[in-house]
Amino acid sequence: MEKQSFTNTGNKDTRSGFGAGLLELGRTNESVVALAADLKGSVKMDAFAKEFPDRFFQAGIAEANMIGVGAGLALSGKIPFVASFAAFVTGRVYDQIRQSVAYSETNVKICASHAGITLGEDGATHQILEDIGLMRMLPHMVVINPCDYNQTKAATIAIAEYRGPVYLRFGRPGVPNFTPEDQKFEIGKAVRMTEGKDVSIFATGHLVWESLMAAQQLESKGISAEVINIHTIKPLDKKAILESVIKTGAAVSAEEHFIAGGMGEAIAGLLALNRPVPMEYVAIDDKFGQSGTPARLMKAYGLDAQHIAEAAEKAIARK
Repeated sequence: MEKQSFTNTGNKDTRSGFGAGLLELGRTNESVVALAADLKGSVKMDAFAKEFPDRFFQAGIAEANMIGVGAGLALSGKIPFVASFAAFVTGRVYDQIRQSVAYSETNVKICASHAGITLGEDGATHQILEDIGLMRMLPHMVVINPCDYNQTKAATIAIAEYRGPVYLRFGRPGVPNFTPEDQKFEIGKAVRMTEGKDVSIFATGHLVWESLMAAQQLESKGISAEVINIHTIKPLDKKAILESVIKTGAAVSAEEHFIAGGMGEAIAGLLALNRPVPMEYVAIDDKFGQSGTPARLMKAYGLDAQHIAEAAEKAIARK
């Protein structure tokens, strides 16, 4: 498992990483096309649409139709990137994704912005927290949740080379940008951010940075935490996860998602069958979101560094 250095270069939104990656793909791969559902600017497809107007399709407020058109374009040899808010491009169109994309194994890239509780002030109706579960339950679907701008850009470029359905999740708020600009993104390969011997913290998306901050808090108490970035939730890097828990003997999962159906449950299932260890979840337990700033919501729902550090101490105490 690769170890990756990190330096926070400032806050950037991950949806802009998607937009930058898509634009680069447009310049290097003529098969790439983009579809939006009346939210071109919000999902950062505007630069692609301006430079490649013949390869951009505005579906309007008709997400189900957009998925069908995307599947048709894939069957015609194109590589369609279909994008909208995560709440609209998963739950609203699940039947179309199941039948026309997953079951049919069409080469459609479903790109979901404004995911999770950090959507903030738009409130519970838009803060989808079950999307990873919906997508990872579908056969043939790859599920990716990158942690920052640089990794989102790299993931966007990488999934164009993968043949098959992909769900790519990203968000609206500015978050620390700390992974290398020149990184190579490998689908299904976890990245070790810090090495440790007392507890393994498996994090995804915005919670990777919070987990790194938690590791610093734990270090001040003499606790050595290993932080692993699980950017690909399906297929899960089983080898990396098992190697880490064999060494540490305790685990924490950290994600901006419901416990039900999320990364933590996927890891818990793996450990139950192969290496049971004490494990704690940092995730949202069966509650809808509410309106508020991203930072206040993360704290209110226990998705910050302090809660991750506390979960790590609980898992260690159960050894």
